[in-house]
Amino acid sequence: MTVTTEPAARRRPRSGRAPWEEPPSPLGAATKAVLLTLLVAAVLLPLWVVLVTSLASRETIDAAGGMVLVPREVDPSAYLTIFNGGQISRAVWISTLVTVVGTALSLTLTVLAAYGLSRPGSVGHRGLLFFFLLTFLIFPGLVPSYLVVAGLGLKDSIWSLILPSAISVFNLVVIRAFFLNIPGELLDSARVDGAGELRILWRIALPLSRAVVAVVGLFYAVGYWNAYFNSVLYIDDNDMFPIQRVLQSYILAGQSPSVSGAAVSLPGITAYPPTLAVKMAVVVVTVIPAVIVFPFVQRHFTKGVITGAVKG
Repeated sequence: MTVTTEPAARRRPRSGRAPWEEPPSPLGAATKAVLLTLLVAAVLLPLWVVLVTSLASRETIDAAGGMVLVPREVDPSAYLTIFNGGQISRAVWISTLVTVVGTALSLTLTVLAAYGLSRPGSVGHRGLLFFFLLTFLIFPGLVPSYLVVAGLGLKDSIWSLILPSAISVFNLVVIRAFFLNIPGELLDSARVDGAGELRILWRIALPLSRAVVAVVGLFYAVGYWNAYFNSVLYIDDNDMFPIQRVLQSYILAGQSPSVSGAAVSLPGITAYPPTLAVKMAVVVVTVIPAVIVFPFVQRHFTKGVITGAVKG
């Protein structure tokens, strides 16, 4: 009888852990580092090119033949031009207003609806929950939505960019599931002390659910800031275009930027910036708010997860 043994070089020490939990080999660690570096470069390089081009002068853009990779000088005339008045300044203001008002309204409605649907004894609990969940399967379509918005007289107003997407059923279900995980004894003790439902929501449920509310708020804010299709359907007035609609008309449709007629006249700054620099400046203005807000929301999200995970 012959007994085959595995060569000593192929044997691995048994540590009781799964193979994917073992520390990587030097070759594996080097490969992972190279792949992550290439991935980060693939993400950051286009952003860098857009930023550098938006700050480039006409001579630099002409010498590069288009997009600029290596900066030579800083020429902020494109940003001074788009914020000197005109359609872009109005579009930034409209997008900011829609984002702030829409996020506040959507969070308020979503939290109230989620808390009400998380209470089994609430009035019409099953029917309303079924009504909300039904929208996952049945969507009315564009024509009925357009007729409703037009019939309510909301066309060419900021409310046409807010109300049609005021509540996301997915976000509502997520917050409701989080409310359901709050211990019922904690809520019952508050009711015994005489607290009403709104006070319980404000004093107990919301502090424990800051994590999920912060994430949902970020989803709503990014969705409103990046909203484009609603403006195509409901906005015909050029003065009411949000920044994403203006960006689409500049970048994809090839239209020239519509800014105020006042030329930028500062020492050392080009009076009339190139069109490409203005377009890239609009792209940067569109991206910057989400880049600025996300780190603060992420820090609050981490803190909320730690706070909400402590069980008594």
